[in-house]
This record gives sequence, structure tokens and C-alpha cells, in this order.
Amino acid sequence: MKKIFNLFDLNQKVNYKNEILAGLTVSMTMIPESLAFAILAGFDPLVGLYGAFIMGFITSILGGRPGLISGGAGATVIVLIALMNSHGIEFVFGAVIIAGIFQLIVGLLKLGKFIRLVPQSVMYGFVNGLAVIIFLSQLEQLKDANGDWLTGETMYIMLGLVLATIAIIYIIPKITKAIPASLVAIIIIFGAVLIFGIDTKQVKDIASVSGSLPTFSIPSFDFTLENIIIILPYGLIMAAVGLTEGLLTLNLVDEITGTRGNSNRECLAQGTANIANGFFGGMGGCPMIAQTLVNLDAGSRARLSGIISSLVILSIILFGAPVIELLPMAALTGVMIVVAIGTFEWASLKVFGKMPLTDVIVMVVVTLITILMHNLALAVLIGVIISALAFAWENAKRIRARKYVDENGSKHYEIFGPLFFGSIADFNEKFDVSGDPDDVIIDFSESKIVDMSAIEALNTLTEKYMKAGKKIHLRHLSADCQVLLKNADKIIEINHFEDPTYHIVADKV
Repeated sequence: MKKIFNLFDLNQKVNYKNEILAGLTVSMTMIPESLAFAILAGFDPLVGLYGAFIMGFITSILGGRPGLISGGAGATVIVLIALMNSHGIEFVFGAVIIAGIFQLIVGLLKLGKFIRLVPQSVMYGFVNGLAVIIFLSQLEQLKDANGDWLTGETMYIMLGLVLATIAIIYIIPKITKAIPASLVAIIIIFGAVLIFGIDTKQVKDIASVSGSLPTFSIPSFDFTLENIIIILPYGLIMAAVGLTEGLLTLNLVDEITGTRGNSNRECLAQGTANIANGFFGGMGGCPMIAQTLVNLDAGSRARLSGIISSLVILSIILFGAPVIELLPMAALTGVMIVVAIGTFEWASLKVFGKMPLTDVIVMVVVTLITILMHNLALAVLIGVIISALAFAWENAKRIRARKYVDENGSKHYEIFGPLFFGSIADFNEKFDVSGDPDDVIIDFSESKIVDMSAIEALNTLTEKYMKAGKKIHLRHLSADCQVLLKNADKIIEINHFEDPTYHIVADKV
């Protein structure tokens, strides 16, 4: 019984008032975003609401930490736009299921900790690219059903309502923070359109959001190898994007609340929720930064707010569709533009000139790849690779040796800096096999053997000295190195009190 309580945090003290109010507030901010993201991707708006309900409900119960809010996030939806345009919604559901399976595997293998390998410069580029994509995507709402730009009075009305929505969102927090500004803006614009009979595009012009409870359905496309190959990349990319944004959001909540979440459990929850989305007609998603911050600001610290939020969304699907369908698209567009502005890391521009050149390059490359290719996972991967190569290059230049001959005529090489694949060439240049005396001592007390490339380089160097008929001594090597060196029993001087005990390939965690 205690394990069950711990699993669902039932033994946590809950402020029910804060949780209920936070849940209601979050649901009101999620509804317009879910609709806007669904419409942006060409989905039926109901698919967006189903995604918000399923994602929010499951992850609130099973997720890696209380207070985290999940739904149909723009980061994951954007990945699926191309698949939707080329093959339709059933293929999208298949990709969402694959994404969920991959996320489950990551959670089961406990790989969530590797989010720590994403540098800050990569995250700046990722978030900035996502913000630009969301902003540019809103321009589609300024087009008619044929894809042509609106003109004349229709365009002016649309732009006016969008700008009015944005203005209200920025003004309301200066008056009160009791109600979400985006919700107030939508209500005001909604009321103005109804009262004054303004002719503008509404949600009902896109599709109906009235529905029933989500029902189980296997995606209806032929399960051939060809089709699996089509949806597999989208599923994997969606999974990677969702995990990246989700685990980064989890870390953000950790910092705000001063507590620590469980990244592997969050991976499992995301995977379960996305699989359910694929079989129950939702667009899938991941943790949402904006809604999570709204939730925390409203005082939530438990799981109840997320559960309430998702149930409110379900209630709207079942009973509130006639009202939601009258929402003006200009209001949703304004909300999404503000989301884009808030998503952009403006702080990255302030430190742009102070950042190392490598970080600037990484940030710009990740941003451009995100914008041009709409492939957030690839952008993050390339950014991490560039950062890793730059780090390796900088560390490769740190290898150096202090040389001297002692009173016995033995030549000493005291090695400083890490020895790994990148520093091997410089390491080898430090030695003069033919010119050295018959007794050579290499001391690694200030160095570290990092990988197998370094071990092989050391094996090659010792063999050269031995073939030259010279005696070589290796001091302060770890036990791992001693085992892997071919001639270890002949050349290593072991000091159990001073030799390091680190592991060659990877430390155990």
C-alpha cells in the first residue's frame, strides 16, 4: 500500500483550493492553444482537444513530478505537419504511437538523465527556432480557404482583432493576475464580435469541436513495411522533441520548486500518454512550458491541478462545443503570437556578443535548422554534435608534458591534461624515442586516460620504447588502464595509495 501511495504522491500534503483554481486556470489557457495548434497542423480541432485531455490526464497521474502540465504542444505538432499534408491523419496517429513506444523504451532503459548533455546554446537555438515557426505559422490565418491573402476590409478586421488581442494580453496583468490574460483577451474579443456582429473567421469555419468520449480505434492504414518506413522517422523525431522539451521543462520546475523530479518516470508517462493518443484520436504532445508556469504561479504543487484541467477540457468537448465554435480565429491567432513572443529567449540576444564563438555558431545553426527544416530533433542533435566536437578540440589542446632528466640519468615525462582520441597526435609528439636515454618514466598523476584510443596510443608508444631496447616505467595509471595495456606487467609501477580508480569508458551511475 505504501508503494501505491508513493507512486501517485497520495501521501503528499495538498492545498485543494490552490489545486482546483490552478486546474481551472490552466484549462482555460490550454483550450485556445490546443485548438490553435490543431488548426495549424491541419487537424480537426477535436483532435487537438482530445490530445490535450489524454496527454494531460495520464501524465498528471503517472508523470515524473507534480506540477508539470502536458498537452498538445507546438514543438511536437510541428513535426507532424508534413506527414499530415502528405498522408493524412491516420498516418499521424501511427506516428504518435511509435513516438510513445520509443519514449517508453527510453524510460525503461533509464536514459532520461542524458538530457544533461544538451548545452545551453543548443537550447537557445531550439527555443528561438520554435518561436519563429509558431509566429510564421500564424500568418496562415490571414489567408482564405483557397490559400490567398485576405484583402480589403476583411484583412483590416482580422489584423485589428489580432492586435487588440495582443494588447489586451499585455495590459491585463498590470490590472490583475487573478485570471489568465489570454482568457480575458479571448472573452473580450469574443464578446465584441458577437455584440457588434463583426464578420470574421470563427472556429466553426474550420471544423466542429463537438464530440463524445474518445473511443478506441486502430489507425486505419495498411501496415506494410513501406508505410512503417514512412511514419517511423516522424515518430522518432516527435519522441525526441517531446522528451527534450519535456525533460527540460521538468528541470525548470525542479529549479522553481526546489525539489527534484524523476526524469525516467516522466519518459514512461509521456510514452504511455502518446500511445493512448494514437489509439484514441488525439494529436499527442509533451509537457508545455507556458501552461506549467501558469500552474505553478497559481500555487499548484501537486498532481490534482493537472487532473482537473484535463477533466475540464473533456467537459467542454462533451457540453461546451456550441460556444467554443463561435470563437473568432483572430483571438486564437493573437494568443499564439504572444506565445511565440514569450517562447523566444530574448536573453540570448543580450549575451550574444559575450558568448564564445562556438556557442554563437551552435545557437545560430540550431535556430536555422529548426526554422528551415521544421526538424527540431535533428537541430538539437546537430547542435549537440557541434558542441561536443568543439569541447573535444579545446581539451585536445590541453595535453602537455614537463620533461627533465634526474640525477640517475632517467628521463621523466610528467603528463598534464586528458589523453583521448583528440589529443593523441599532440601526445605522441612529446616523445623522442630514439634520442631518449635507456630509462624513461612517464607519470600520469596529472592526466587521465579517457578512452580506448588513448590506451592504444599508449600501447604503441611502449612497444616503440621496448623495441628500441629501452626500459620504460608508467606511473599513476588506473586499474582499468593496467588491465588493458598489453605489456602492463612489465612496465607499470603500481602504487595502491596514489593510483587513480576512475573507469576508462564510462563511469557507473
